[in-house]
Amino acid sequence: MAAGSVAGMIITLLKAIHIMALLLWTAGLLSLPLMLARHEEGEHQFRYARIRKFTHYSYTRLVTPAAVIAIAAGTPLIFLRGMFVPWLFAKLALVAMLVALHAFVGHIVLKMGEEAGEQQPPPAWPMMTGLCVLILGILILVLLKPPLDVQQLPDLLRAPVGRQLPLEEVPN
Repeated sequence: MAAGSVAGMIITLLKAIHIMALLLWTAGLLSLPLMLARHEEGEHQFRYARIRKFTHYSYTRLVTPAAVIAIAAGTPLIFLRGMFVPWLFAKLALVAMLVALHAFVGHIVLKMGEEAGEQQPPPAWPMMTGLCVLILGILILVLLKPPLDVQQLPDLLRAPVGRQLPLEEVPN
């Protein structure tokens, strides 16, 4: 086998893993707010415990590992493909927001488990709307690969500012 075909196979495999993990991650993030919204004030303890266990299991055993796998498979693709282009950095900013939304959903799952009967979940629609906007933005950037003009960015993001790091020395 030629080195180029092996590299092509690795890239294809990483893309497949990345896309499958992204599908599971985003589907889980869409479903968790809906599951949490099933909690009703004053409901029977058995039903509350069942919803709590299911959301906790889904978050810790499915959604979070899928997020880690998606990021772990996507990161080497950047370097293997040499994709250091503005649209990719915009996509990574949206992925960072997706990670923040993931952490917020995890916070809600945790709060629901620790404060039984005292904690009402937030409405599902804001989280789901934010997630849909992020997914749509990522898809647009990945599929269209628009030529973004870096010159339109603020100077702070385009040039070094010449300041020292806030540390005395670089940590080992």
